[in-house]
Amino acid sequence: MIRSLVIWVPDWPVIALTREGDEPLDTSQPIAVFDKGAVLACSPAARAETVRVGQRRRDAQARCPRLIVVDADPVRDHRVFAPLVTEIEARAPGVQLRAPGLCILRARGPARYYGGERSAAQALLAAFAEAGIGDVRMGIADGPFAAEVAARWGTQGAFDIRIVPEGETSSFLAPLPVTVLDEVTGESVAGLFAKLGIQSLGAVADLSRERLVERFGVRGQRLHALVAGEDRSPVTPREPPPELHREVAFEPPLEHAEQVAFGMRIAAEEFVFALGAADLVCTELRVVIAGDRAQRSERVWRHPGSFDAAAIVDRVRWQLAEGALSSAVSLVRIEPEGVDPAAHHVRALFGSGPEERVHHALSRVQAMLGHRGVVTPVIGGGRWLTERQVLIPWGDRPEAIADVSRPWPGSLPDPLPSTVFERALPVSVIDAEGDMVAVDARGELTADPELLITAGGKSRPIESWAGPWTVDERGWDPTRARHAHRFQVVDVTQTAWLLVCENGEWHAEGRYD
Repeated sequence: MIRSLVIWVPDWPVIALTREGDEPLDTSQPIAVFDKGAVLACSPAARAETVRVGQRRRDAQARCPRLIVVDADPVRDHRVFAPLVTEIEARAPGVQLRAPGLCILRARGPARYYGGERSAAQALLAAFAEAGIGDVRMGIADGPFAAEVAARWGTQGAFDIRIVPEGETSSFLAPLPVTVLDEVTGESVAGLFAKLGIQSLGAVADLSRERLVERFGVRGQRLHALVAGEDRSPVTPREPPPELHREVAFEPPLEHAEQVAFGMRIAAEEFVFALGAADLVCTELRVVIAGDRAQRSERVWRHPGSFDAAAIVDRVRWQLAEGALSSAVSLVRIEPEGVDPAAHHVRALFGSGPEERVHHALSRVQAMLGHRGVVTPVIGGGRWLTERQVLIPWGDRPEAIADVSRPWPGSLPDPLPSTVFERALPVSVIDAEGDMVAVDARGELTADPELLITAGGKSRPIESWAGPWTVDERGWDPTRARHAHRFQVVDVTQTAWLLVCENGEWHAEGRYD
């Protein structure tokens, strides 16, 4: 069996969330990270409000109404944990990354170097203390399974180390509940063992290996080996990824964006060359800009194809042009957020296709006019036509728009108006007596509409009309609530209009051309 050392950071998704971004959250706040509607990790403040891992969102928010709800982001968790893994490897090479916040090493090498298992563990914990991580647990035992169990269930508090002496693994595991198997191995066997009256790992170890193999097959043989302290799983060190990021420090700090962009040209070329050497291209680029007054701007840029050096320099320039910092720039860092095999981006054998030529032309125009100089329309979700038509800068993905597939009570069904006014067009709807038509409290018209007066005072007799259709939106929010009525009218020129009556005022939302 391999003497193994496991480092575990509880609630790592919360820690990763509070260590990244322009305005990171504070761990003193009640925070919960959710995955598939259940709590994946929570902060100490949330646990103090009886929020627990595995709770459904409704239950967690009922226990803590001020809970900050955040969706899980495995990419963020890996990205923030990667520098810590590098620090561990600098002290003890051969790290196997099991998950963000959880890694395994062979214990014998570090123990010989540092003069004992506890001394080795303390040297590795120092890396987390220097990084400002406040709660780290460590377990050392025979085999990765027992070492992880020692770290998770054998430790008592922050920076605690549990060492299970050689040969005593089975006695350490015996009193622990059988649910440990599900949590560490991902197997769903605890419920079955509970139905059989087996509540502890020791009771599982007392079962005949043959009976477990008969019930679970090869998996049963492995389960028996784990609970009996005979885990012979290897520790497979990760292969450290190549250093693909590039960083440029400016001394003295630069005031002008063009100076910064010029200074990034060589770094951008080296960045693209390093990716090419690994047979990769960058499709998503993270740009971090630091100012000389402790200011920081961080943004992920996306590309419809892949970034070349000129496109990278453009993104740095655009980020500065959008008011990223109000002080001089002291440092710029570029790193790949998303990569793709270079084979997927090889040019066609007999020249580029129409799509590539369009992309090349639009990218050239965007480089001259700026990030928002070239936009593409995307249909989003919503109840109002102006919020459904969204303009996305060329190359960006429409991720921040409302989901069109969600139900939108009160939204307009197809066919939609072909002309949507960017700003609502004020109009007047008059009845036969010359009075303004209104909608009463019961949702009924005060009179039949006879005349539509558009901009410039042009009068259009109304031939037919339909409505009203009531739209009630965000009634729980006094500042954003809307209560309006939609109408469709056709004037004598056979032009159809989509009208809205809101707070006694009329405006045209669109026109059916």
